[in-house]
Amino acid sequence: MPTFIDKSLSEQDIRDRYITPALENAGWDAEHRRAEYSFTAGAIVVNGSLKHRKKGKRADYILFSKENDPIAVVEAKDYNHTASDGIQQAIDYAKILDIPFAYSTNGAEFVEHDIHAGPETHLKMEEFPTPLALRERLLNYKHLTKEEEEIVDVPYYTDSDSFEPRYYQRIAINRTVEAVAKGQKRILLVMATGTGKTYTAFQIIHRLHAAKKAKRILYIADRNILIDQTMRQDFKPFSKIMTKVKGKEPEPGYEIYMSLYGQWVKPEEDLQPGEQQPYEYFANDFFDFIVVDECHRSSAREDSE
Repeated sequence: MPTFIDKSLSEQDIRDRYITPALENAGWDAEHRRAEYSFTAGAIVVNGSLKHRKKGKRADYILFSKENDPIAVVEAKDYNHTASDGIQQAIDYAKILDIPFAYSTNGAEFVEHDIHAGPETHLKMEEFPTPLALRERLLNYKHLTKEEEEIVDVPYYTDSDSFEPRYYQRIAINRTVEAVAKGQKRILLVMATGTGKTYTAFQIIHRLHAAKKAKRILYIADRNILIDQTMRQDFKPFSKIMTKVKGKEPEPGYEIYMSLYGQWVKPEEDLQPGEQQPYEYFANDFFDFIVVDECHRSSAREDSE
């Protein structure tokens, strides 16, 4: 801990002289650390014919244990504040971003709030935990087996045309992958129009498929235009292993199957004597993972699955 800090130093000075070096000394290099991390643009307020955007939310530091997996938020204050003065803001940001560890510092010490453990802990500047130490603590809380950890650790799909998921997409993706890894069978994601549900589904499918947790996957939507658009856009990286279901028998050699609700269940009155429902031509275990897009539009029949 510094023996003396000039109270005339700005918050930026404190960050440059004391906080960033302390993080770097603990192993949080530029690859695992983001400063001035903006995660909301700010709400738009409309008053009659006038409108303005409120100030967005921005964390001083976000620390990552691996790509797209933030593990800690750090709020900085100048030396005219105590180290604890920023901890509530850090906790608020951590809860929004689904981050397990929150820190506040004024350059003289750190205050840590462990979302799982509860009470605050005061740390010297040289006592800030390493990336490995924080990750081990988090894994202990999650109680993941080695196999589950390997599934959860599969990275996001990236290429020259891809983009980083927004924070709420990341939360949906990470929580879903973790739930599937732990054996959960049914998961409901509720996301507003325009928040990137198809992109979110793509990243979930990519990670489970890459982890070999799901080898054959079915994606169902209610309109042909949605299926075609999804195949051309978000699911384009699957083009070599993806097909559109056309008949009663699954086409061999594919791993991602796209189809409409109506292809699986016919009205009882339309079935010929002895004819099976379309879904009955597929073995119960043919698909390892099924995604139902716009599931509120699907059948409401009591015997529907």
